[in-house]
Amino acid sequence: MKVSVVVPVYNEVRTIKEIISCVHEVLLEKEIIIVDDGSTDGTRRCLQEMSREKDVRVLYHDQNQGKGAALRTGFAAATGEVILIQDADLEYNPLEYPTLLEPIFTGKADVVYGSRFLSGPHRVLFFWHYVGNRFLTLLSNALSNLNLSDMETGYKAFRREILNDITIKSDRFGFEPEFTIKVAKRGLRIYEVPISYHGRTYAEGKKIDWRDGVKAILALLWFRLFD
Repeated sequence: MKVSVVVPVYNEVRTIKEIISCVHEVLLEKEIIIVDDGSTDGTRRCLQEMSREKDVRVLYHDQNQGKGAALRTGFAAATGEVILIQDADLEYNPLEYPTLLEPIFTGKADVVYGSRFLSGPHRVLFFWHYVGNRFLTLLSNALSNLNLSDMETGYKAFRREILNDITIKSDRFGFEPEFTIKVAKRGLRIYEVPISYHGRTYAEGKKIDWRDGVKAILALLWFRLFD
């Protein structure tokens, strides 16, 4: 199966070249779709150079709209049978694509979550982020009747055809809870696999904060009960 690696980017000039180089190293039939979400730090100059690389397509938003909006743009441009989401920082390792994709390639799964909490090595960082992630996953499981260990993971892969029945509306970090609730409602086959996680600090460019956690709670309730 051909894999469309969708990379939403916003102000990642320090990491974008390295992460795309790592994606190139993965031996896989793939295309790389990079969506620049209005970067202002020099990322766009890097992407203009990358657009000449093999199997790389670069799309641009004139203004910052959010991760969910960037993903929608990337999904619409994808031509592979499988879509894999790759953040533009270095928190997730592309060399683990085979682990993430195996349940789909073998016909077991429609959607795969790469879990940071299933025994993979991870950088030790923020206690309250960990608590927040576990709480959001617990609430998501209660509303969706799933037993995920990491709903908020940025590493997700899925068959592109499921988008025929799912419309993503969230513009920002609400994508994760919205996607989870919607695939659960449709009874899709969902797998989790352990991944490593190399989290970064705010000084290193981390963008999500407690306000996004509150919005995630509201998104879970909205997409489960009203949408």
